[in-house]
This record gives sequence, C-alpha cells and structure tokens, in this order.
Amino acid sequence: MGDFNQSVILEAIRRSREGLSRTELVDATGLSAQTVTNITRRLLDDGIVEEAGRTIQGPGKPRTTLRLNAGSRFSIGVHLDPAVMTFVLLDLAGNVVGRRARRTPASDARHIIAAMADAIDTLIEGSGVARDLVTGIGVATPGPLDAARGTVIDPPKLHSWHRVPLRDALAEATGFRVTLEKDTTAAAAAELWTGDVPPDGSFLFVYLGIGIGAALVLDGEVVRGVSRNVGEVGHIIVDPDGPECACGKRGCVEVVCTPQAIVEHAERAGVFADDRVGSDPEAVDERYSALCDLANDGDQAARAVLDESVQHQSVLISALTNMLDVDRVVLGGPFWSRVSARHLALLPRLLDRQSATRAVRDLPVVGTVVGDDVGAVGAGCVVLDEVLSPRASALFLDS
Repeated sequence: MGDFNQSVILEAIRRSREGLSRTELVDATGLSAQTVTNITRRLLDDGIVEEAGRTIQGPGKPRTTLRLNAGSRFSIGVHLDPAVMTFVLLDLAGNVVGRRARRTPASDARHIIAAMADAIDTLIEGSGVARDLVTGIGVATPGPLDAARGTVIDPPKLHSWHRVPLRDALAEATGFRVTLEKDTTAAAAAELWTGDVPPDGSFLFVYLGIGIGAALVLDGEVVRGVSRNVGEVGHIIVDPDGPECACGKRGCVEVVCTPQAIVEHAERAGVFADDRVGSDPEAVDERYSALCDLANDGDQAARAVLDESVQHQSVLISALTNMLDVDRVVLGGPFWSRVSARHLALLPRLLDRQSATRAVRDLPVVGTVVGDDVGAVGAGCVVLDEVLSPRASALFLDS
C-alpha cells in the first residue's frame, strides 16, 4: 500500500506542470495529510521531488510547491526497426536528453544485440549521466512477442529472428534491467506521457513504420492484451480486389498499406522503374522517401499512389474506431512525418464518411506530438511508467 500511495503522489506531481503543494496533493489524491507529509518527505530525501518555491493562498503560512526533479532518474528507450535502430535517454519527466541512431545491421540477432549494447554505452557516456541513475532500458520491437519469456517471435521484417531472447540477452550485455514492448504499444505510451491526454482519455494510435500496426488507450491506460500483442492488424482486409496475401486472402493491410506495398504499387503505376535490387527494409525506406518527395513536389502519379494508400488506411481505421468508440485517432511512427500533411488533409473526411457515430460526434484525427522517435521515446516511457505510475495490481496479495 505504501508503494502504491507513493506512486499516486508521484503521478499527481508529474501531471502538474507547475507542481503541487502538500495541501493540493491531499485534495488531488484523497490521501490523508499525514500520509502525504510522510511520503513527500521521503521523496525529497531521495531527491525524486524538489521544492519549487512558496505561494501564498489566502490566510495562513505560505505553501511550499513540490515538483518532479527530472534529473534525478533516467531511462533508456530503444526502437528496433528493421531499417534503423534509435536510442534515446530520457529524464524522469520524459524529456529526451540524448539520442543516437544507426542503421540496423544486416546480420543475425547476436550481432544486432551487440550493436545495441555498444550504442547504449556510447549514449550514456556521451550524456555525462551516471550509470546508477539509469533505472532501466525499454526496447520497442516489432511483434509478435512472448512477453513472459522476453522473446521476439518471427517478426515479418526481421527475417533472421526466430524466438530471439532479446530481453535477457540485452540485460546480460548491458547490466541493466530490460523491458520488452511492442513498438505500437510503446508509441501509444509515449503519447500518453508527453501528450495532453486527460486521465480518462482514450485514443487509437495508428503506427506507420516498415509495418503497419495499431495500439489502444482506454481510460488513460495502454491496453496490452492477454499476451501483450494488441494491434496486429496486418491481415485485416481493406481492399477485396487487392493483391493476394501470404495468408491466402486478398487485399490485407500487409500487402496494401505497408511502405513496401505502396512502393510496389508506385512501380506498377510507372512512377518508378522496377529496378530495385531488393526488398530489404533499407531499399524500401529509400524508395518510399523518394515517392513522398515526388508527391510533395507535385508529381500527380506519385500523389495518386499515396492518396489511394490513405483511402485503404481509412478502411482499417474506421473499422477499428467504429468498434472501439475512442475519443480520437493519433498517427505516428518513423514514416509519419513524410506523409503527415496529406494524411491530415484527407483522413478526417474519409473517416467521417465511414463513421457509425457521425450523427453524435466528430472524430478528431491528429499527428503524434512526439515525432519520428515515438517508438524509442515510448520504450523509455514504459520504464518510467513502471517506476512512477500507480497500478491497482500492486495492491493484490500473493496467493
């Protein structure tokens, strides 16, 4: 109970940008004044919160404002993308205080994990942050995952990975506790931490990377699912007349909406010559960027290809939002900034047309506030969330 109450107080202080006095913490948390006093004294002694001046509110002595000491603890977030690995160092408030990125080596999992550990060491050393202030590492990776074992199971774009024990292998290589999370779920966690989301807010996060995924937030909490694999949308049909998918159906998200599928469509439409050497993530990344550049420069054929992809994505998103009835849709991921303007111009109208609740309310569509590093930032936020956020499950007694 004491740990839970401490998390409740820390969460209240974190969400208040200006800080809160002890009296305000009593009102915000419902805890007794004595409990708040005891816990805040301990947090001050540990350096996790700090005094931020005094305010006078009516009669009586001035009240001391307490705020999070952002530099007291840190976390590391890693995004393992098939094309690029991104590493961020976050302070306790979720601010990025260090960043590195490098191409994902075209080699086996063992060499990729070694490259991760090396980049993490370099990031910490370059930041000047003491290693003992880093609370842990969060890794966002394509799914599916075996959360109990900390393994990555045959992700479609990481062809050399088969049940890789990433969590334990990286923990052994770095000496830090490692938390494994799906990239889509991590992205939603980043939005929760850094966006203006009310405590009871809900949204669907649509992740645009080498693959397409989704994540769900309900009542201010990320929904992870029984196996922590929520958001595997690759085999939802969005175009019944589309290309055949490996699953045996036609027009799945995997073969219509992903960057590789869009690039292949552009090649069939004559936007590019079909002269790519391969379909590896790096080659697809480069050609997709070139397609976006052509569209932004006014090339009508390139724009038509991307506009059609938005229409297909609207079928996916409307199916999910009609079922889930969320407050809004948030889009983000490593590929988002390249298409954000066109998506935000077209998607709201397309979703409104397909909305089951259009007579009752609007469905806002926005881009992530985090930027292209949303996966890595989210992975670091998952670690901070475990440290700071209250969990009712912490009150359960072991049987």
